[in-house]
Amino acid sequence: MKKYLLKSTLILILIGLLFSTALFADEGIVNGQNGAYVSETATLFFDEADRMSNLEILARKLVGGFMVKLFIDGGWLMWPILFLGIWGIALCIWKFVALTYAKANVSDFLNDILPLVKNKKYQEAIEVAKKTRGPVAAVIEAGLLKADRGTEAVEKAIENTATIEMAFLEKQFISMSTVINLAPLVGFFGTILGMIVAFDAIAAAGDVDPTIVADGISLALITTMAGLAVAIPVQLFFNILLQMVDNIVLDMQRAIDKVVETFVENK
Repeated sequence: MKKYLLKSTLILILIGLLFSTALFADEGIVNGQNGAYVSETATLFFDEADRMSNLEILARKLVGGFMVKLFIDGGWLMWPILFLGIWGIALCIWKFVALTYAKANVSDFLNDILPLVKNKKYQEAIEVAKKTRGPVAAVIEAGLLKADRGTEAVEKAIENTATIEMAFLEKQFISMSTVINLAPLVGFFGTILGMIVAFDAIAAAGDVDPTIVADGISLALITTMAGLAVAIPVQLFFNILLQMVDNIVLDMQRAIDKVVETFVENK
């Protein structure tokens, strides 16, 4: 699992670097004279590191010139939104891999362990639980380790371990909620900022002209769209992952009921 997490993290970091490279590369095309200065600076930078040329080309293919233009037109608030997007994607991937690893075939597990519990072969049942991944096996193993102390000790050990395993299953959901809540808020902040820019332009010109307020309105709409573009997919994955947790909890409860029932009947 650690290998999958490491690979996923490296991929996300690379995407972030590629996207940033594309921004510096295309800014000269978007911003006119000021853009020419940035383009020249970017060129000098690429001359110092030839490998960045390949990253620039790849970044253009990944995100496209239109996306780069939107990012630049959105202003500095697009950077925290980009960070939240990368963070949210990383959390979703990490949690999906962790929950997939935690999922086990409960029916096969119970078919292996219940006959051993029925015949009071607790040590063999513990070995089966150790070889099975996931919180279900961990909870059953903790209970069987207390089999020589009676039913109450078994139930108490299962309860304590189940609480710990539940905490691990719910880990990172608060961070994902933070991304879901913050991304639209940052976008709405950009909306207010864009309106301020638009009204300042009107006040300076003394006249209402669509071309005068275009930049402010563009800033407002782009940041709002970007915030929602981050929050919506993270919210979708949040719901899917939460359903995966619920399924694991149901499997855990099913295994606990079967093992405890068998233990009590044959103690």
